[in-house]
Amino acid sequence: MAIDGVTSLATASTQTSSSSSVSTLASNFETFLTLLTTQLKNQNPLDPLDTNQFTQQLVQFAGVEQQLKTNDTLSALLLSSNTAQASASLNLVGREITAFGDKALLDDGKATWNLDSPKDGVTATITIRDSNGAIVYTGDKKLDMGDQDFVWDGKRTNGTTAPKGLYTISVDAKDVSGNAVEVTSEVSGVVDGVDLTTGEAVLLIGDIRVPLGSLKSVKATTTS
Repeated sequence: MAIDGVTSLATASTQTSSSSSVSTLASNFETFLTLLTTQLKNQNPLDPLDTNQFTQQLVQFAGVEQQLKTNDTLSALLLSSNTAQASASLNLVGREITAFGDKALLDDGKATWNLDSPKDGVTATITIRDSNGAIVYTGDKKLDMGDQDFVWDGKRTNGTTAPKGLYTISVDAKDVSGNAVEVTSEVSGVVDGVDLTTGEAVLLIGDIRVPLGSLKSVKATTTS
């Protein structure tokens, strides 16, 4: 077998999973050494084989081995991170949290969002959409600097009552000079569950899904 044909052995080892790749790499490397030894024994003294090709093959195998080790390390770090994330999120069950988010549940005639304005004298046009993305409410509200609640009574712009469910808020705000300002929306509630099925911990406040990364604050629930 020509030395050029050995190249595919190293290349093929990068196309399998980490555990099987290590085994394949070891097997291929042994095959490569066997081929190398055989060719050295049988080379034509008048036309010796190019040692540079041997060196290139060894370097390629070393590079593949290093990549596999790196992949194994990254997999271990990811597993450790996911485990820590799951543990942290489970400890939040029963805690009251505030998180960045735009969804709130309309129940018992109200849905509440917390709006955070960067300055006083802000005029905000608030738009609320249902789960299908259809606009159900639009209205203006004056905002002061800092946190403040916006409570929607479930009345559509046309005066009819919207059904219970999840609704999404968006805020288009301007200051007294007419310049656009960013007003963030937040949701609060007691965590009653955690969803770990997506690979990322998602806190559950009823039907509201809160990614762990959007968490802003946590506090113990008060007991009567």
